[in-house]
Amino acid sequence: MKSKKLLLLEKILKYFAVKALRRFKPRVVGVTGSVGKTSTKEAIFTVLSSQYRVRKNEKNYNNEIGLPLTVLGLQGGGGSFIKWIAVLARAFEVSFFGSSKKFPQILVMEMGADRPGDIKYLVDFLRPEVGVVTTVGISHLEFFSTKKQIVKEKSTLVKILDKEQTAVLNFDDEEVRAMADQVKSRKIFYGFSDGADVRASDIFFGYEKASDDLGGEVDKIRGISFKLSFEGATVPVRLVRSVGRPQIYAVLAAASVGIYFGMNLLEISQALKSFQAPVGRLNVIDGIRNSIIIEDSYNAAPQSTLAALEVLEKIKGRRKLAALGNMLELGEATESGHREVGKYAAKIGDILFAIGDQAKIIADEAVKSGLDKNSVFCYKSADEARFPIQNIIQEGDVILVKGSQGARMEKISEVIMRHPEEAKELLPRQTEEWKGK
Repeated sequence: MKSKKLLLLEKILKYFAVKALRRFKPRVVGVTGSVGKTSTKEAIFTVLSSQYRVRKNEKNYNNEIGLPLTVLGLQGGGGSFIKWIAVLARAFEVSFFGSSKKFPQILVMEMGADRPGDIKYLVDFLRPEVGVVTTVGISHLEFFSTKKQIVKEKSTLVKILDKEQTAVLNFDDEEVRAMADQVKSRKIFYGFSDGADVRASDIFFGYEKASDDLGGEVDKIRGISFKLSFEGATVPVRLVRSVGRPQIYAVLAAASVGIYFGMNLLEISQALKSFQAPVGRLNVIDGIRNSIIIEDSYNAAPQSTLAALEVLEKIKGRRKLAALGNMLELGEATESGHREVGKYAAKIGDILFAIGDQAKIIADEAVKSGLDKNSVFCYKSADEARFPIQNIIQEGDVILVKGSQGARMEKISEVIMRHPEEAKELLPRQTEEWKGK
């Protein structure tokens, strides 16, 4: 239950945000889904900002407080009453006296949903003209009783669109594709399937040779390329330091939004040259002993973890290692979700590190599915695991690091990075607030 003070703050911020929206009339793109929201938002921002004045929500500003602050271009006041007074004063100034020349033409807004009704609250005042739904998983089942409820919540974003607006839907996700039957707007489908309007094909991993300490060479991945197609036209796209289908999905959604705003595929491809996936989302980082880290430690759910393991399976490496932490907020699907991950990890990995009490289920299922028990290591926490993992890594290994936010898996990545001094730029949760936890 929210406090009266928090509810009052939400109401005041919403009032100023609505005032600014009515006064400046920016075009709004809404993004939601269980997996891939932030990467998709970043890709859309990258594409649109090549031709428009665009603002996106930063950090975790995807809720009743963060989105109004994003509209107003402001930062929150944290736990300081004095700072919040200053924020509200500035909100008044922006909404009543701000310059239209400085206000963004387009707002790209990631919309989170922890509980039923969250999306409706946000779309009722933001009124997006484009709604993007990425995919639907079983994260937040702790707060939604069934996956069907999650689908219903996410679909709210596109149900409110009118005939002249557009829903951008992941064709490869059956439940997202089915949302098309519930919307009256125009639709753009994206994905890898033949039925998608905006489609990716011919995926190619790029490697470079590197000398190892054993007198040989190792292949080090440096990105991924693919063909982007729409209405008979095709262009190549290359993503540097990003790998895997999840990042391609983000780019396909961004291309769909770019097309809606009148951009052609060549313009979109050129804009995407500067796209970098957010930290903690399937980024490639050089590791110790010529290893490669697939750094995906921002968060985890079964669906995104299986996608990350698929990336690990496809990338060249002398050994495949997976450091997997707890997947949280799964409710009744906790055991089944962890077991599904353990079964796949056994299929593609040489060594498994399970971090956390729930991750022991991953380890148990991996052993049941055929992974040698001597190749499975369990730890209570990332702090306990990081240095043992550091000692096990060998020349040319590829290691996936993934877990929910509470698992703090970035602590493992930091000690196995070749250049740990780059942690602030390449890893999530590097602020003093997080470092102290």
